[in-house]
Amino acid sequence: MQTERFFDLLLSFGLDWRVSEVLEDPLGKKVDIYLCYCGKESPYDYAPVRSWRHLDTLQYKSYIHARLPRFKSADGKVITQVPPWADKHERHTSLFEMAVIDTLQATTNQSKTAALMQCSFEVVNRIMHRACERGMQRRKDVAVSHLSIDEKSFKKGHQYVTVLSDPVGGSVLDVAEGRSKDACVKLIQKTLKPRQRTQVKSISMDMWKAFIGAAQKTLPQATIVHDKFHLIGYLSKAIDKVRRKEVKSHPELKNSRYALLKNQENLTEMQRAKFNAICDANYQVSKAWQVRENFRDAFKNKTTAQGRAIFEEWFFDTLKCGIPEVTEVAIMFFDHVDGIINAMTSTLNNAMAERLNGKIQLLKATARGYRSFKHFRNAILFFYGNLNLYPLK
Repeated sequence: MQTERFFDLLLSFGLDWRVSEVLEDPLGKKVDIYLCYCGKESPYDYAPVRSWRHLDTLQYKSYIHARLPRFKSADGKVITQVPPWADKHERHTSLFEMAVIDTLQATTNQSKTAALMQCSFEVVNRIMHRACERGMQRRKDVAVSHLSIDEKSFKKGHQYVTVLSDPVGGSVLDVAEGRSKDACVKLIQKTLKPRQRTQVKSISMDMWKAFIGAAQKTLPQATIVHDKFHLIGYLSKAIDKVRRKEVKSHPELKNSRYALLKNQENLTEMQRAKFNAICDANYQVSKAWQVRENFRDAFKNKTTAQGRAIFEEWFFDTLKCGIPEVTEVAIMFFDHVDGIINAMTSTLNNAMAERLNGKIQLLKATARGYRSFKHFRNAILFFYGNLNLYPLK
């Protein structure tokens, strides 16, 4: 009796339920806890015995067993009572589900979580999907004034997903399969209600036409801001193209890629020495590097007029350099000049989206890829959607 009273105290399922028996299985390393209904209202009958996985008791797995009472409603229907320790159709308790969610958040790995919780991968995966679905249903319609939209590779063969995020709150709002205009339009319309869409003031993105078209269609009042990090990335790729072309006639440019592409403050001593040697030799690649640095400096301006004047000066200076690789990028920038000027004068960028992108990449690497978009989306939202994931009980 002392054992039953002890587990009654630990479980605390209310006055309607008490522990009738506790069976230990040292060989199977489990504890079976049997409950009986003792409520004031008499049931019509009892459902067959059901079992629920509960939190471990020390190193032993714990299982709760009970016959749920069934009652007749006013219209004559027989209704099975929902237990206070679990949702209606679940085979584990709410406390066990909360422990799995906490462990998943700590490990970001479903296999490790299953091993730590002594359950199957399928149980962990089901809990993660249910928690994500529950969190998305609970998400409130808050005002979002700034958005970021970015792409993330999903599978080999140029398969992508589109990630819509809140750069201020630092959370993923939703994910769509593909990166076409239609996919982006549906993503924005699904995530934001008409009233919320009218409150969006700006949206940060790269120069992908589908993103621009979707923003213009669904958020016509929002200012399009082309992300600084993507813009710098285009120029960095151009620098590397020039280096690869020039290394054929200048072997000393071998192994100089990171010396040219890394930020100056992050260079090692060896990389700094190589960088200085390249600049002193006045190669085309050093001129291309200077073009990028001049463009980076343009973001220090505050007003639209200043930004436009400096961009035009940078554009014509770049054309005078006569380097095809950077000229191609400069012309592309000129075609999107308004979004670039907005980036120069706005504090909004995709920095938070890029950090989320890096976390998503780590998530994908930890899971060694995802077979379906559904699983990938749920994992992203579970870990980075800032959702209320816990069951109510």
